[in-house]
Amino acid sequence: MDLKLVKKIVSGNEAISIGAYKGNARFASGYPGTPSSEILEHFKSYPDVIAQWAPNEKAGFEAALGASIAGVRSFATMKHVGLNVAADPLMTASYTGVNAGFVVVSADDPGMHSSQNEQDNRRYAKFAKIPLIEPTDPFEAMGYMQYAFVVSERFDTPVLFRTTTRISHSLGVVQFDPRTLDNEKELSLDKNFRKYVMLPANAIERHKTVLERLESLKAFSEETPINRIEKGSINVGIITAGMAYNYVKELLPEAHFFKIGFSYPLPTNKLSKFVKDFDRVLVVEELEPFMEEELKIAGVDVEGKKYFPYNGEFNLDVVEEGLYKAGVLKEKTTAVFTEEFELPKRPPALCPGCPHRPIFDILHSRKDIFITGDIGCYTLGALPPLSAMHTTICMGASISVAVGMAKTQDKEKVVAVIGDSTFFHTGIQPLIDAYVNKANMTVIILDNRITAMTGGQPDPSSGFSLSGDEFEPVDIVRFAKALGIERVFEVDQYDYNATKEIINQQIDTEGLSVIVAKRPCVLAPKKIKDTPLVVVADKCIGCKRCLRIACPAIDFKDNKAVIDEVLCTGCEVCKNVCPVEGAIVVKEGK
Repeated sequence: MDLKLVKKIVSGNEAISIGAYKGNARFASGYPGTPSSEILEHFKSYPDVIAQWAPNEKAGFEAALGASIAGVRSFATMKHVGLNVAADPLMTASYTGVNAGFVVVSADDPGMHSSQNEQDNRRYAKFAKIPLIEPTDPFEAMGYMQYAFVVSERFDTPVLFRTTTRISHSLGVVQFDPRTLDNEKELSLDKNFRKYVMLPANAIERHKTVLERLESLKAFSEETPINRIEKGSINVGIITAGMAYNYVKELLPEAHFFKIGFSYPLPTNKLSKFVKDFDRVLVVEELEPFMEEELKIAGVDVEGKKYFPYNGEFNLDVVEEGLYKAGVLKEKTTAVFTEEFELPKRPPALCPGCPHRPIFDILHSRKDIFITGDIGCYTLGALPPLSAMHTTICMGASISVAVGMAKTQDKEKVVAVIGDSTFFHTGIQPLIDAYVNKANMTVIILDNRITAMTGGQPDPSSGFSLSGDEFEPVDIVRFAKALGIERVFEVDQYDYNATKEIINQQIDTEGLSVIVAKRPCVLAPKKIKDTPLVVVADKCIGCKRCLRIACPAIDFKDNKAVIDEVLCTGCEVCKNVCPVEGAIVVKEGK
């Protein structure tokens, strides 16, 4: 990579990776999850760094913490729900502190663009009593990331670095130059029993240190330059942070702004003085009233959430509506998203040729089963017309929920469906639970050898790492048999009839069984495309059975099925489910 001084247009995620590199980070680990996935994918390209995917966020967090204790600046990346998985080490790492700088990047997802909830992870900073830093754009993301390592070392603490979908994926201009070595001292592996071994006697003392550190961080928050006042011309004060700052600044540029970059602990003394200067002060923040509540606890009189929603991602319209309700904006003018210009809906769907599709079509035909699902592309199997999933809770919960159902009811047979990356993430332990407690259920593991939902990142079954190093893939079939599970089967789901026979046989057999459906993702590493299929119009009876597999390549016109040859990958699932012999055939001459 060319390290000469240059200006570049980059995404927020790339800016975070640049900031980490310029801040002398040398190790990073995490688990892919939208909107955070691209951070490590960019970071891996820099010289003299180690970047790796972990099986889950807890493992990634702990690996990065280990690098920090070894004297190497490190960071961990994850989406917001991933921090739930890493919460156990997060809470204890607050007690242990760090050696070299250690930053935890949490990418929140207001609006749930690709998530099962829209929790506000700013709460974790207060819960763990660690500093919270929030950028508003890619330029700040780069600079604040460097700053976060300095704060981490100065106060001997992990730092929570919060971004959101809009910041992660928006573009901005940053200046890339060689890394700046700003370590105050040369660090090495730190063997410190009292600091890092959290036996109760040590933890009691470390908790006192955490409370003392929090007081120091409060004082630091009052002086840090990333909390700043921007003068205006009207008698209105705005307290805001993150992406919300950009919207308010555009809509009400003449207001006085207290722009927050260091969000926890808040500079309550400075904010109290700021508030006294104005007739009205509004706190504008996405999701939870985190800053508003902190200010009210400190006795600072502000308003906020009574004008702005608690849910959903902010945009100009949402913020404008709130400012208008508050009376600080006299008229509404933006009208960015109106009903007249609303874009047509495009429901999500599995890709043409997706190997998950046959499994859900087979399961859909069974009306006597309850299907517990999981997080991944295959969650789309819950949508009509496949309609073959009845729960989706969180990563790995398909097997756990199925165990509970199988042990407590016998009205319906239970089938758990989980992907390979999710299985390695948090599916292994519940499978052990199912085996040990003799759950009567069927587990179907969709092994497409990649983390497909977030862009095709490698997982333990891929055979290659983030850096491209090859290894012998983890064999899920052998793994399940090693646990002691006797009925373990591997199927090729494109062999529709054989797969259907095995699935139905195992559902109807008492006890625990595991079926590994093994087919690579149709898009990774490149699109897999065989000879397309065509419909023989004279033989098509218009029964629409092929439409029920929900393949985007199949349409229905003039009471006949039609296949788009450009989209068709040649998987032949439609041919296998068609009740008329010869109505769907492989195109000749291809």
